[in-house]
Amino acid sequence: MPHLTLEYSANLADAQRIGHLCDTLAQCLDAQRENEQKVYPLGGIRVRAVRCEQYRIADGRPDAAFLHANLKIAAGRSDAVKKATGDALFALIKQHFAAEFEHQGLALSLEINEFSEAGTWKHNNLHARLKA
Repeated sequence: MPHLTLEYSANLADAQRIGHLCDTLAQCLDAQRENEQKVYPLGGIRVRAVRCEQYRIADGRPDAAFLHANLKIAAGRSDAVKKATGDALFALIKQHFAAEFEHQGLALSLEINEFSEAGTWKHNNLHARLKA
């Protein structure tokens, strides 16, 4: 972990721009440090985007758009780490859509959710492959 899911309205951006944002956010997660140690293992980082074709925003104006980011992380990280991660991700999201924010209605949001290891199942060889 972490897994970052972006849900966004179809009128916000094309696949190439969203792909670039996914790359940028993945790099941001990989760059997070606490006491000079990586916060998130590279093999656990996932960033994915879901384009929403059907949506309604506020009063229904056609130029209104949204992006909601949901970061799922394993429990146990400090509040300071979670805040630093959220601040870094959200700054990049806001920067990425600064032009749209100036010219259309736009709602950007980010939430971080912790989960218990007792409620997850994993089968992953990425960590071992990255060590090789």
